[in-house]
Amino acid sequence: MPGSVPPPSATAADGTAPPPPAVSGPAHLLRVALLMAGSCLPILGAVLIAPVLPKMQDHFAAVPGARALVPLALTVPALALAVLAPFAGVIVDRLGRKRLLVAATLLYAVFGTAPLWLDSLGAIIASRALVGVAEAAIMTCCTTLIGDYYSGQRRVKYLALQTMCASASATVFFVLGGAAGSAGWRVPFLVYAVSLVLAPLMATALPGPAPRAAVTGAPTGKDRRPFPWRQLGGICALTFFGAMVFYTVPVEMSYLLDDLGVRNSGVIGLATAVASAATVGGAVLFARLKRSPDPMLPAVLAVCAVGFGLMFLAGNAPLLVAGAVVNCVGTGMLLPALLTSAMSRLAFEDRGRGTGLWTAAFFGGEFVCPLVLLAGEAAVGSLAGAVGILGLAAALVAGVLATGRTATP
Repeated sequence: MPGSVPPPSATAADGTAPPPPAVSGPAHLLRVALLMAGSCLPILGAVLIAPVLPKMQDHFAAVPGARALVPLALTVPALALAVLAPFAGVIVDRLGRKRLLVAATLLYAVFGTAPLWLDSLGAIIASRALVGVAEAAIMTCCTTLIGDYYSGQRRVKYLALQTMCASASATVFFVLGGAAGSAGWRVPFLVYAVSLVLAPLMATALPGPAPRAAVTGAPTGKDRRPFPWRQLGGICALTFFGAMVFYTVPVEMSYLLDDLGVRNSGVIGLATAVASAATVGGAVLFARLKRSPDPMLPAVLAVCAVGFGLMFLAGNAPLLVAGAVVNCVGTGMLLPALLTSAMSRLAFEDRGRGTGLWTAAFFGGEFVCPLVLLAGEAAVGSLAGAVGILGLAAALVAGVLATGRTATP
């Protein structure tokens, strides 16, 4: 059946291999919903507490270094995720995707809700780092399972859907965090308990993928191919850069608007929401184009570069928002293109490790994005100038990729 995993042959355990997961019906819809919900948990960890950082700052004002430590509570999960995702990928391949996903989802609730009763800022930051550990396992497992359950155009469709859900959930979680934070800075941490609902559903509704040895024609023993370090290394390096392109608008939009004299938080929030919607639109467009991701990457990066160029030239808020929309249409296509390209290079037995490396590259790029733009701002004198330099870099990378494809049919 097109889009399903390859039909397995007999296994040594019971004489039959698990059947391919269904690609339609209620069980299929529940499986997709759980994988998308799990993929949104790291996004929740990244943005949920952003609105309450000023209140946290006031609460821990007497703590030495609180001005630097409180923002660290927001960003340290991404750093932990980037550092630990490759190790999570190795564990995924050795222990199994489903088992690790359920365990990590339970631990996510434990570590995520810990600040409700912790009084030490240092302990809260440590718990946030542990949230990043759980996120590394969750993100790696969910993406790996999408690769296991589906192939071909169905895989492209659900990886694009993963991007859409992540982008849309960021806006929802920001609003939710702000609403819950009105009752106190600790209240948003209650939302992390939602994973206690997801974990038992994952344990019962997600089928275990057929082992690689059960797939007809799968290489075993001496015939097993080595891990594709060279091919994956290139796409991971591109993903690290792509993550900086992807996160520039969400991270810096409010500062760019402020530089243009826009102070109204409602207007800033609306502009960010419009850009977020454009990201979702780009992911939808990518899924509908039904084309191989590698040939699309130069054009997608070129669209991102055009958006950055408009943002650099913008002398007013409407033109800045227009540039952000163009850029986010490109980034909405960029993320699933990079992820689909990486997955196409991985066999079953390498998929967990490979997905972990890709996840590390992406969240590593997310973590350094504001640092790179800060350095660029210091070098050229304005944040808009730093965005323009990043746009130029995106155009150069697009040109190199296009030239490489022309030289190597």
